[in-house]
Parts: sequence; C-alpha cells; structure tokens
Amino acid sequence: MATKARKTKSEAAKRPQNPLLAPWRTPFKAPPFKAIEPKRFKPAFDLALKTHKQEIAEIAGKEQRPTFANTIVALEKSGVLLSKVADVFFNLASADTNDALQAIERDISPRLAQHQSAILLNRRLFLRIADLHERRDELGLDAESVRLLERTYKGFVRAGAKLDAKSRKRVSEINTELAKLGTAFTQNVLADEQAWHMMLDGERDLEGLPESVRAAAAQAATDLGKPGQYAITLARSSVESFLQFSARRDLREEAWKAWIKRGELGGKTDNRKIVVEMIKLRSELARLLGFETFADYVLEDTMAKTPAGVRTLLDKVWPAALRSARAERDALEKRARAGGENFKIAAWDWRYYAEKERKARYDLDEGEVRSYLALENVLEAAFDTAGKLFGIVFEERPDVPVYHPDVRAWEVKTKAGDHVGLFYGDYYARPSKRSGAWMSSYRGQHKLTGSIRPIVVNVMSVARGATGTPTLLSFDDARTLFHELGHGLHGLLSDVTYPSLAMTNVLHDFVELPSQLYEHWLSRPEVLKRFALHEKTGKPMPERLLKQLEAARTFNQGFQTVEYTASTLLDLELHSLNDASGLDVDSFESEVLARIGMPAEIVPRHRIPHFQHIIGGYAAGYYSYLWSEVMDADAFAAFTETGNIFDKKTANRLKTHIYSAGGRQDALDAYISFRGRAPEIDGLLRKRGLE
Repeated sequence: MATKARKTKSEAAKRPQNPLLAPWRTPFKAPPFKAIEPKRFKPAFDLALKTHKQEIAEIAGKEQRPTFANTIVALEKSGVLLSKVADVFFNLASADTNDALQAIERDISPRLAQHQSAILLNRRLFLRIADLHERRDELGLDAESVRLLERTYKGFVRAGAKLDAKSRKRVSEINTELAKLGTAFTQNVLADEQAWHMMLDGERDLEGLPESVRAAAAQAATDLGKPGQYAITLARSSVESFLQFSARRDLREEAWKAWIKRGELGGKTDNRKIVVEMIKLRSELARLLGFETFADYVLEDTMAKTPAGVRTLLDKVWPAALRSARAERDALEKRARAGGENFKIAAWDWRYYAEKERKARYDLDEGEVRSYLALENVLEAAFDTAGKLFGIVFEERPDVPVYHPDVRAWEVKTKAGDHVGLFYGDYYARPSKRSGAWMSSYRGQHKLTGSIRPIVVNVMSVARGATGTPTLLSFDDARTLFHELGHGLHGLLSDVTYPSLAMTNVLHDFVELPSQLYEHWLSRPEVLKRFALHEKTGKPMPERLLKQLEAARTFNQGFQTVEYTASTLLDLELHSLNDASGLDVDSFESEVLARIGMPAEIVPRHRIPHFQHIIGGYAAGYYSYLWSEVMDADAFAAFTETGNIFDKKTANRLKTHIYSAGGRQDALDAYISFRGRAPEIDGLLRKRGLE
C-alpha cells in the first residue's frame, strides 16, 4: 500500500499544474497566456471561490472586537486568487473569446454575482464594519484609511446589508439573474457582429473609398478567408469609414441598417426581451433598497447625486446641440442638391455628405488626414506626451507573453529606470473581440502587501491595413487611442495603499476625466508637428493642414453631441421607470426620441438593444462622459493658461490629485485640489462650438 501511495504522489507531481493556480514566473509576473487553456478556468474558479468564502467566514466569525486591521484590512487582503483568475478570464472573454470561453462565462457570471452578494449581505460581517464606522473618529486612522472605511461601509449599505433577511435573499436572487441576463446580452451583440459582413464586388462597389479604407477592407476580406476581395464588417472603424466615404447610397443604407439593428434581429440573439427583464429587476432592486427608481439609486453615489442633477447639465447642452445639428442638416441637404441629388438626407447619408461639406468648407480631406496618422506614429505621440507630462517611458518587451499575436507589451518606467507597470496594446478588430474600445487591467496597483505594480491593457477595434502597409487611423480613432491611454495612465500611475481605492473604484462620472483630458494633447500643433508624419514620405503634416484641422475642430459637433446625448437621455429615462411591467423597447425608444425632438436624420450613438454600456457598469451613468467633459475642458485650460501645454507644475498637480490619487479623496475635492476651484461648464460649450 505504501508503494502504491508513493506512485500516486509521483504521478501527481508529473501532472501539469493549473497555470492559473501556480505562481507566474514570467516577466513582471504577467499571465502565462499560452499555458492557459479554457478548460483550466472552471477548476481555478472553483478553488478561488472556495478559498475566498473561507477567508470571509474567518473575518466575519472572529471573536475579537472589530479592528481596522482584523476586518477592513483583512477584507482588502482577501480574494487575491479569485481576482487573479477573474481578471484573466474576463479580459479574454471581452478581447479574444471563443465558444468555450462563452460557455464558461454563462456559467461563472451568475456564480460570481451570487458570491459577491453573499459577502455584501453577510450580516455578521456588516455588523463588524458598522461598528468600526460608528467609531471611525476614535480609531486614529490616517485620511486614506478613513476613506476606505467610509467607502466600504457605504458599499455594503448600498448593496442591501441593512435589509431584513427576506429582502437580502431577494437582492441576491436579483443580482444573480441580472448577471445571467447581462452575459446573454453582450454575447448576443457579439454574435450579430460576427454574423454580418458585406463583400464589395469590383470598382463600382468601391467608388469613393480612399486607398486607406480600401486597404483595410482588403485585409478584412483576407481575415474572413477571402483574399483578393474587399469586405466591410461591423467593427466601428470599418463601417463608419464606409458610411463616410462610399458613393454607393444603396450600400451605405445596407451597412447602416446592419449597424443600428444589432440586438434586434429576432431569433435567439434578440435582446429586447432581455432589456425588459433587466429593467424590471433593476426597478425592483431600487425599491428594495429604498429608492424610487434605479436612476435614483445609481446617482446617489456620484458627483451628479440625482437624476435632476444630470438633467440640469443635459438641459444646457441638448437645445444648443439640436440647433447646431439642424443647421448642419440644412447645409448637408444643400450640398447634396448642389451635387445633383434630389432627396432628403437620411441617416445613412449624413457622414458621407458631412465629409463633402467639410472638404468644401475647409478644404480638409479626411483621406489626406489619415495619411499622416499611422498607428505607430500616433502610439509614439501618445507615449511621448505621457513622458513629457509624467516623466515616464514605454519600452517594448517582446519577451512578455501575450494572449493574441496582435497584442504588444511595453514596460512603463520612470526616466530613472524604476518600474511603473506593464502596458498591453491590442488595437486591431477581429471577430473574437467585442466592438468598441476600452481599458482594463490584469492586476491593479496597491501597497498593502508590498509594492504591487499594475498590468494595464488598452483594447480597440481598428481596421488593420493590408499586409506590408501601415494602419492609418481616422482622427476620431487617433483620439480614441489617446482617450484609452488616458485611462491606462490612470491605472499605471495609481499610488494608493488599498486595492479598493485604486483607479477603477472612483465615481462613475469622474472616471472619464483622465481619459477625456488626455485627448486634448493629440490635436495640439506641438504634438502633430512631430508625430503626424506622411505614411510614404515621412514629412510632417504641413502648416496648411494643421490650420485646416483647427478651423474644422467644431465641425459636425451638433451631430456628434446629439447622437451621444440622445443615448444619454434614453439611458436616463429607461432607468427612471418605476414600473417596467408594460415596457416595449421599440415604442419606448421612439417615444423618448420624439419627445426630445430627435432629428430623423440622426440615430442615437447606441440604440437600446445593443447599448452595452448600460448593461455593464454605466447603467443610468452614460451621462458620465459629458459630465467629465465639463471637467476636462476646464482642466486643460489650466495648461493653456500657463502658455505651455506640458507645464511641469501643472502636470505634477494633475498627477498628484487626479492620475495617481484613485479614490483616496472625494471626487470634487480632488478636482479642486488640482484646479483651485470647481469646474465651469463654459469650457465644454466652447470645446464643442455650442456657445
């Protein structure tokens, strides 16, 4: 028997260890992606959940009187394995998914929601936190620790910890069901995007498309297994470029309809019933927690505070945007008539005629602009800007494991050579990636168990250039790259003690400030003159083009503000329903848009059946981009007022109070610490040309 036991141990030793559960001996302890097969996730999640449950039970069951160390710090130190596994899984599920990962996601999402509810609704645990919160002024804590205690207490209360047992049970059930529905929603949108593409047959179908768009369409066809042909996909950079340049009105209409009807095609990927069920559950959850509507619940823990606070901002922006959009529409119709067309502008015409109008009004050709915006150069510009502002450098590291051949890795260091973090860039569209652009992390920064440095990823869906040619970006895509790196820097420069105060835990309507502020540097001549280099000649963007870009800076802003604000209003109205029992998504959307005077020629940037922001973390919070824009316009003025957009003193204040501060301080107080006063809306209206 002893011999048999030794043999079993020997065999076990030879069995490959689950890489998700083993120490990572890669550079910077990055995930060893090649070793992580989908089948590894379930056993890893099983063990991680079991371990975390044991940790929570130990904290909640302590006999000793609660202390900050044995309760709050212990909570912060718990769940390390679960975070490690979940961070890898959900990043892959968004950026490089497959059938196996999607099946796991459908299983694990409700389990994780149930697990999270069990923690936040744990009565014994909450009583320990409440006891500390009651005595917080007597504990001798520093400001950051007080902030953590207050945010922890508020998080438990907002989750329902004060409710009776029956209500807590129902809250847990709702959270579990919402996780199931949310996963189904996002997978349905991805399925609709994967299922559609439009092949372009010959020169007639390619009419109007500049060389950069043709090259991207050729590469898309190659990726679809159809080399030598051209394809348009539902990656935003593909379909919007086609709508902007294609002279084929019938094909523009076909592509536009495919784009706006994601999530409402009927059949198993239709999201409208899912939306109805989610809104019902969110309304019930809000009532259980003592709020009239889900919007009231969400906004209570934001800078805006109430739906009325959001509407005050929107009421200032919407009428001005509407006036501007109507004037733009009239100009586009005049432009179409001048070209011999005899029809009213439709939604699939707007981008096409806007491009013609911009060319006529400013002599600005988007195709020419793209020729100066190679992806590599825009990346270099974004990294250089970070260096000038924050004293960091990006050094590419081909030895770091990546999850897809498209992905690249950079070590971020101070100019003195000290390690700051690891940055992944994943920029090209592919069928395994959901559309859009985002920042996420594989590891957050904190100092609770040593100096833990972050691993951050930026993801975009840019249409790749043909093999051997540079990938050229639209100015909007270049701006998005800067935007996402702004988020990335918020994660990389984080300097907090506790994981729960890192950048991902700031208020929703504050989190977009670092990203939207960073966009400003792209359009400055100090940056463009150095990095906007012609794809073929390498010559810098000429002064003529720089002046034309500046002159056209607010062109079409009525359209862009209306399509964004319409989505914001849909989100707010949807989550302001206190009874969703009779909700019909199509009728609701039509009624809201009619009530606000939405022009027929413009559709919301995100229609409800594919509005992934509000299914995820931006429910009743899509306004956050506009709210943060009030601050970003005002914040950039702090630099321009000095006469130097890289002013060191201003940049140091920005890093200290915004980019590195995480949630250490109240959001408005943090802004005032940087700017010296509260933000003013005038900067937003000037930025968008809506004054």
